[in-house]
Amino acid sequence: MKIKGLRWWIITLIFIATVINYVDRTAFALLWPEMGKDLGMDNSDYAIMLNVFMACYAAGKFLSGKLYDKIGTRIGFTVSIIVWSFASILHAFTKGLVSLSIARGLLGVGEAGLWPGAVKSNGEWFPAKQRALAQGIFNSGASIGNVVAPFIIVYLYTKFGWQTTYIILGTVGVLWVIPWLFLNKSTPEKHPWVTQEERDLILTDRIDKQEDLSGTKTKSLSVGKILSYKESWGVLLCRFFMEPIWWFFAGWMPIYLNKTFGLSIEEIAATMWISYLMAAAGSIIGGWFTGILMKSRSVDIARKITIFVGGLLVFIGFVGIIQFVGENNFMTFIYLAGLVLFGFQFAIGNVQTISSDLFRGPSVGTLAGLAGTVSSITNDYELVYR
Repeated sequence: MKIKGLRWWIITLIFIATVINYVDRTAFALLWPEMGKDLGMDNSDYAIMLNVFMACYAAGKFLSGKLYDKIGTRIGFTVSIIVWSFASILHAFTKGLVSLSIARGLLGVGEAGLWPGAVKSNGEWFPAKQRALAQGIFNSGASIGNVVAPFIIVYLYTKFGWQTTYIILGTVGVLWVIPWLFLNKSTPEKHPWVTQEERDLILTDRIDKQEDLSGTKTKSLSVGKILSYKESWGVLLCRFFMEPIWWFFAGWMPIYLNKTFGLSIEEIAATMWISYLMAAAGSIIGGWFTGILMKSRSVDIARKITIFVGGLLVFIGFVGIIQFVGENNFMTFIYLAGLVLFGFQFAIGNVQTISSDLFRGPSVGTLAGLAGTVSSITNDYELVYR
């Protein structure tokens, strides 16, 4: 049996995993008002929980990157989603600060693996000219997750309460593993269902195509060796300065809309999705835009132009929020926040996929994970400051 375009099925499954990932993490912000009340906790405890999550998320990105380089993306994704799904279910049985910290920490470690895993998988399954689009599809899952999360979570909460909502969300994550293990049987050169045409397209510039004479794939470079390249530092610095933009909105936008404009959970669900739908559009359009540029420019120049354009849109959006958002025009905030998130996603897919441009497979997960850890350190600082 052969499946035409199998790489697109693989990225679709990763997209779905990303949607599940963001529904699971968004649940905490949306359910917190009732959850915190039942557990006798307040917004200061909420801030602590965000920082527990981010600290474990930061460590988890680097550890996951190394893990994926050791065991591969097929099993790596399986481990990550089972860990975070179990952690999601564990939320339903928490009783206070300590047990909730454990659940949030496990969720952070598990969810962290998705990002270095996606970068590595895209490098394995896609040629260079298609990686930004593949990364954009993957990143759009984060935005779509934030779009659908309020509707899903509010529906489940009103029907079953917050405890059962967490159990259902965790169960969905475990079920994802079934089609993943079924479709992603092996890497492209060995997968029995890949057509010869697709295999040739992928292997022309796949990140780990080079092997030594014994047939063993090249080993991962050490962290020190990876950091000896100035290009690696460019990736780390981009992630360091850009990632807090996303987490600022993901972590605080529901709380901000509630406290500043007095919106209920239902009203937040009915409006916040607009910002994240714009972000999803930014992911796809950014990847498409880069692919168009690569027809006439080098990979390096195409990615830099896209990153610059995305950064400019982020700047314009923030200036607009500062200048034009008042106490009563929350929809202005929604659209300007959407512009910021559109610009962020327009650029970030190219920043993330640079790891697979620079190194071959055994080192891609390590750099991607290290970049994720660096970005999460900034997120921790931003959350503490906030």
